Amino acid sequence: MALEQTILYIIFGTLLAIVYSLRILVLLERRIARMDENLIRITDKIIMEERKIQAALSKKTSKRKPSKSKSRKKKK
Repeated sequence: MALEQTILYIIFGTLLAIVYSLRILVLLERRIARMDENLIRITDKIIMEERKIQAALSKKTSKRKPSKSKSRKKKK
C-alpha cells in the first residue's frame, strides 16, 4: 500500500509540475505578445516621423528658387 501511495504522489506531483509549466508558458506568451504590440507601435511612430521629415524636406526643396545660370557669350 505504501508503494502504491508513493507512486500516486509522484504521478500527482508530475502532473502539477506540468500544469505549472503550462501556466508559466502562457504568461510568457502574453508578455511576448505585449512586447510585439509595443514594437509595432514604436515602428509606426518612427514611420510617421520619417514621413513628416520627408514631407518637410520635399517642401523645402520645392520652395527653392531655381538658380539662374548666367549665359556667357563666346568670344570670337
